[in-house]
Amino acid sequence: MTEDANRCRWLTLAAALKGFAMPSGRTQSQAHIRPLHWYVACRLVLEGGFLPEEVTPRPPFEVQKQSLRDKRLVLTHKPNTGGAGELTILGGLKTKDVDVVVTKPQIGPCIAVSVKGTLNAFRNLTNRMEEAIGDCANLHISYPNLVYGFLHVLRANREGPRAAADAAFLQADREGKVVANDISLRPDGRPTDSIVRYHDVLLGLAGRDGIRADITRYESLAVALVSPDALSILDAWPAGDSPLRIEKFFERLYREYDQRYVFVAPKLERRTARAIWHPDSPALVEPLAREFTVRSG
Repeated sequence: MTEDANRCRWLTLAAALKGFAMPSGRTQSQAHIRPLHWYVACRLVLEGGFLPEEVTPRPPFEVQKQSLRDKRLVLTHKPNTGGAGELTILGGLKTKDVDVVVTKPQIGPCIAVSVKGTLNAFRNLTNRMEEAIGDCANLHISYPNLVYGFLHVLRANREGPRAAADAAFLQADREGKVVANDISLRPDGRPTDSIVRYHDVLLGLAGRDGIRADITRYESLAVALVSPDALSILDAWPAGDSPLRIEKFFERLYREYDQRYVFVAPKLERRTARAIWHPDSPALVEPLAREFTVRSG
């Protein structure tokens, strides 16, 4: 893969999910999940009001001031400015490469997001929780203020015949049906027991709302099933009242960030306050912007 192919691009959620749900290469390379890193990074700029140079991987935008009097900033889409890679953070026990990170100058990492994707072997999900708990505690030891998010997307493999396009990553039994361990949805659309159990386990890792709270909990956590046919997040699961729905994920990141870095430290507000984009910014009139709730006014 070329260096340009690894650079962060501005794309829709459907485009990001396509690489995950319908991978064309080896999933061990992380190429299938990297577009979701880019989507998160771009959303942190457009919706979160963080400057592109503060985000890793760097989203493909540039920022200019409108005038000395107008505090709103002008955002322009510049595809060639997109960056690549992860950020290595010094944890309390070991260093950790994190998928998406917001770093403020002279302050350090403020927001971190780990993005995970699982295509199969869903019965093994709960066995991986030790790693997620360890990562969370490791970073919170060094940075108690860090707002840490965990976003996990699961492929919605429906019980029944295995599609030919899925043969590279889904196993089939003698009748050509998807094996039980790779199924996440019943024929009627209900999630399997292993998916429900995983959701319930994740509930215990969510909701850290203060720097003195349990360091093994994430500030924001979401899990979602991805339809390989519609290339969209399934709305029926988790339930509407679940705190793990993806619509609530970014809202919690911003709320916890403001509480810890803006409201309680007014002397640092010039450095930590989130930007407001000028509504006439060139980036905001592009068709891609219609999908995002842009922080403008």
